[in-house]
Parts: sequence; C-alpha cells; structure tokens
Amino acid sequence: MKFATLQDRTLDGRLLLVSRDLTRCVEAGDLAPSLLYALRHWNDVEAGLRERYDALNAGQLAGQPFEPCLCAAPLPRSPQWCDGSAFLNHAHLMAQAFDTPPIPDLDTIPLMYQGASDDFLGPHDKVPLPSEADGIDFEGEFGVIVDAVAMASTPAEALTSVRLVVQLNDWSLRAMGPREMRTGFGFLQAKPSTSFAPVAVTPDELGNAWQDGRVHLQLEVEWNGERFGQPHGGEMSFGFGDLIAHAARTRRLTPGTIIGTGTVSNASRAAGSACIAERRVIEIIDQGAARTGFMRFGDKVRMEARWPGGGHGPFGVIEQQVVRAERAA
Repeated sequence: MKFATLQDRTLDGRLLLVSRDLTRCVEAGDLAPSLLYALRHWNDVEAGLRERYDALNAGQLAGQPFEPCLCAAPLPRSPQWCDGSAFLNHAHLMAQAFDTPPIPDLDTIPLMYQGASDDFLGPHDKVPLPSEADGIDFEGEFGVIVDAVAMASTPAEALTSVRLVVQLNDWSLRAMGPREMRTGFGFLQAKPSTSFAPVAVTPDELGNAWQDGRVHLQLEVEWNGERFGQPHGGEMSFGFGDLIAHAARTRRLTPGTIIGTGTVSNASRAAGSACIAERRVIEIIDQGAARTGFMRFGDKVRMEARWPGGGHGPFGVIEQQVVRAERAA
C-alpha cells in the first residue's frame, strides 16, 4: 500500500491512499483518521485499507488527482525519530579528511542519534532557517516506520516490525555540529526539522528493491537544477534490522517510531554524494581543500529515489527551497 497525508491544519493531517503509479488518491479517514492512528491500530485497519487500495488500483474507485504539493510528511509528527549512520563509506571519508581518531566499534555498532520528531516538513514546504553562516546542508536518506518493537529484539525480529518505508532529507547545520558532538550530549541545534517525500509505502510495494532490510534504489539528488549525486541504497553497512535492534537495545519502541539510514553514500566517486559535507571531504582528500560551499537562501534541492532504468520511484519527490526564517514579532 501507499499512503500520504493531506495538510489540513491539524497535528496529524488526513490520511490518503495513493495509487501505485502516484497519479490518483482516495481518502481513508473513515477507516483511520491519520497514518499515526493506522500504525497504532494496524491489525484492526490493515484489511480495510488494503481492500480500498486494491479497488483504487483496479479502477473501481475514481478517486481524485494526487497532488504532492498539498501533502505534509506522511507522518507530520512521530513518537520518536532516530537516525543512524549506516553507510560506513561516509564515516570513513570524514575520518580520512579530518584525520580524526577511530571511533570504537564503528564497524560493529551502528552510530545513531535521537532527533526532534514533533514538526516534520512536507515534500514541498519551504525550509526556514536562521542564518547561512550555520552551514546549511541537505542529507538524502531512506527510513522505515515500525510497529511495536520489544526491548532487546534481535535484528531478525526487529526487521519484522517494519510497516512502512520512506524517503527523507535530514537537514543539517554543519557549523553547529562539531561543538555539539564535542559536548558528548549529541545533536540539537545542528538538526532542524526533517523533510519527507510525500508517500510512505509498505515493503511489498518495493518488490526486489527491498532486500536484506535495505532499499536497493538509487537516490537522485539535484541542487539548483544540477546533478549532485545518485548513490545506491543497497550499500548500507548495517541493514534496517540492525538499526532497529540498536535503537531497541535498552527500550521498547512504540508504533510510529521512524528509523533513518543516515546519508546514502557509495564507495564509487562516480555515484556522487547525497550531502554537501561529503562532497567537501572528497575535495579535501582529492584536491587538498574544500571548494564547494553550503546552501544559500533561495537555493533549491530535489531528491527522488528511482526505479532501475530511470522510471519515477515509489516515494514521490522532495523539492524544497531554503529561505530566511522570519523573526517572531
């Protein structure tokens, strides 16, 4: 199934079922008023939602045109948002560029931080930020939304909890990150609200692109209309089972928790990058100095995971512009 959330000025929006080709949609509020409600009552509502989804795709329901520009994030808010660093190529590049001491157990224990989950951005929302001097950066990622996960679940057990797969942009303010990491308390100001592509999909919608707890699709990233990278999601060093189990090592996870991959990163330079910071460290390694600056107000970023052969992907498109945040009166 494919889900989206219509912005309606409520906290959780209105639930939509979206056709497989992303052209039509139908409301599902009589079955589940929101996606968060559906996740919390999955066993009760799944059959009805799937029946309506199948009818939409079979042409038995007319529905209405699907308009991503009217959508919020699939989950406008979540009980918890945890983001990993599952592509170790990215971490190794950072360490090489800055000659930092090795992180203990980096290859066996996933890195992860807990971000704010109360105010996610929709796929076409403007991105208001206070200052260009903060080092504005995008980070193209994949993520999963889980059902309940028991504390100390194994990776295999944790993977069975995946209800939905999403595509996201985990915005970063690079000038703030180093200080916050040195404190030992982790990110706060360096991680503003995360953006999501309009559509969340059940894993079966990905077919062979969902294997070993990984999304085997290229994530195409454009900055101001120019290709920036198209790294492949299949190169994750840790699968989603590992990431979910890590998050649940000492706590249970509740339905609606989102787990992210961290920046999609490939060993091949030809793949480009999914964030500016990675391009900058490659420039430091290859050319001796970073040459690419961070984003400026007015800049636009576009992200889309695409099927092999170039067809439009399952999640829709993130296409956003960075703007100066207005100060409160």
